[in-house]
Amino acid sequence: MIFLRSLAFQVAFWSWTALLAFAGLPFLLGTRRGMMRFGTFWSRSTLVLLRWIVGLGYEVRRREHLPAGPVIIAMKHQSAWDTLATPVLFPDCAAVIKRELGWLPFYGWYTVKAGSITVDRGAGARALKRMVAQAQRVAAAGRTIVIFPQGTRTAVDTKKPYLPGIAALYQQLKLPVVPVAINSGVFWGRRHFLRLPGTVLVEILPAIPPGRPRPAFMTELERSIETATDALVSEGRPHGP
Repeated sequence: MIFLRSLAFQVAFWSWTALLAFAGLPFLLGTRRGMMRFGTFWSRSTLVLLRWIVGLGYEVRRREHLPAGPVIIAMKHQSAWDTLATPVLFPDCAAVIKRELGWLPFYGWYTVKAGSITVDRGAGARALKRMVAQAQRVAAAGRTIVIFPQGTRTAVDTKKPYLPGIAALYQQLKLPVVPVAINSGVFWGRRHFLRLPGTVLVEILPAIPPGRPRPAFMTELERSIETATDALVSEGRPHGP
């Protein structure tokens, strides 16, 4: 049954996405905000399909930890679900993405038009400077910035280092950083076909105020996210036979 539901979701997802890919072309000639609204509609409708077909919903905890005004969201990344849900969880946000994603037909065009922050991960220090410059413009417009601090999807129970991009944003923008834990990988694994029913848990953790020394900030950020993520993963996993 899980296989059939996963297959049905894949068919529905790609059919709906193909339809909207062409329907969204006129938005490329419009405003950034209009493109963002269209992209958010795609994300929200896909989450509805996922709930209807697979039985996979989500729950956001501790929204009271999210300060008003522009902030930096440092979000754990376990699954494609995370990138899909980001504009729904944090409306009109600017996500930090690999530059190569911006080259993809349709998805990349729309993402760049919506105001995402692109990073050339092979350009070293120059890439960080460009990312910070883009992020400063985003923050000046009052928008939230979302970054996956490990830079890529990390499978459940796998540890990867936290990269310097989040530290550069924290030090240069002087904004609060809000850690976000998630257990999406329990239900939608990296490079897995099956989509399991359940509830993806998203927990917004207390913000780290600006001004901390870089080593202390990185230690606190990683400890906060990893500890909360381990607890959410344990909660989301089925127990018993």
